[in-house]
Amino acid sequence: MLVLAVVVLAAIQPAGAARGDPRDDKKRIDAEVARASSILEGATERAQEAARQLVAATGKMPAAEQLVIESKGQVVAAQVRAETAQRKADVAQAAVASAQKRFAAADRDRREGQQQIVELAAAAYKGSTIANINVLIRADNPTDALYRFGYVDRVISDQRRMVRSYLDAVAVARHEENDATVARAAADEAMLTADTAVDEASVAEDQAEDAVREVAQLVRQKEEALTVAQEERAASLQKYKEAKAESAKIAAALRAWEAKQQAAAEAKLSAGRLFMPVHGEKSSDFGNRFDPYYHVWQLHAGMDIAAGGGTPIHAAAAGKVIMAGWNGGYGNYTCLSHGKYRGRSMSTCYGHQSKILVHEGQEVKRGEVIGRVGTTGASTGDHLHFEVRLNGDPVQPLDFLAPCLC
Repeated sequence: MLVLAVVVLAAIQPAGAARGDPRDDKKRIDAEVARASSILEGATERAQEAARQLVAATGKMPAAEQLVIESKGQVVAAQVRAETAQRKADVAQAAVASAQKRFAAADRDRREGQQQIVELAAAAYKGSTIANINVLIRADNPTDALYRFGYVDRVISDQRRMVRSYLDAVAVARHEENDATVARAAADEAMLTADTAVDEASVAEDQAEDAVREVAQLVRQKEEALTVAQEERAASLQKYKEAKAESAKIAAALRAWEAKQQAAAEAKLSAGRLFMPVHGEKSSDFGNRFDPYYHVWQLHAGMDIAAGGGTPIHAAAAGKVIMAGWNGGYGNYTCLSHGKYRGRSMSTCYGHQSKILVHEGQEVKRGEVIGRVGTTGASTGDHLHFEVRLNGDPVQPLDFLAPCLC
């Protein structure tokens, strides 16, 4: 199983795949799925679906794994931001506590000073100033008066210091209150930053977990697809044998039909070119191709031209219908004989048609509509399987078509 997986990856996984524009990833993966589908066109339907699942999962894996790495990095970065923000918040909270403590002490001093001012005002109201004058008047002699004057002056100075002390206490209290307010605002901002950082870390962790789950799902998808591919190996290889036998049978039938012709005319090609049988894009080439799932080579006897279902199919050259009907993996299949080309009998064949519009023995003109594009037989989507055969053997159709495929 491991060897099979390695071979598959080597065959379908482009080197250096990495994350980029999701639209580019989708285009790349779709192209790889289409390629896998064309390789396994002749296998069982279950094997084809397993191949599509395997290719899709393999194509998505590099981006998913890169997302896991990036998401985990974002988690670490977010956690660092959250821890840093929390430390700043703790410092800010400590600053708030210190500022509040200083403010409380300053406010206590202010209240004490305020009480003293109240008492001083009450004393003044009760006449303490007149009492001080009476102290001076009652002096018995100049010396006593001078002593009494000093006493009164000290009382007044103490009162002034009391007022100044109160005013200083008020200023300090206001300053500390302002510091506490600023500290509280800084703490609130720091806490908000910390909360935001914690939320971002939580979101990053969720994204990382989702990314890990996606990778695990892709791994399961690949394992299941490989299991199905192994289960379908025998049946698919048998279908390959049947397809090879069908192609050989067609070649024999064409040679037998040509052998019965008395004098075949030269093929009527326009400037050595066949008419483009359908308007569309080449989706698969003619030639031998390796199946990385079952390790076998198989001949793709024609070229595939992708086109919408029902698109008209034109005769590549004038000729006679020698086959028109169901033909196993080819689905609805038509072959036209065009006569001799450089000494060999030339025929063109058209597979997977949704509808055949001609019958055996009918003469057709170059460009005449002979059928409609479809997806009958061993087909994974609407397209024309176009073959050119010489003496019954399939050859490269591109050698007979205009380089522009127009």
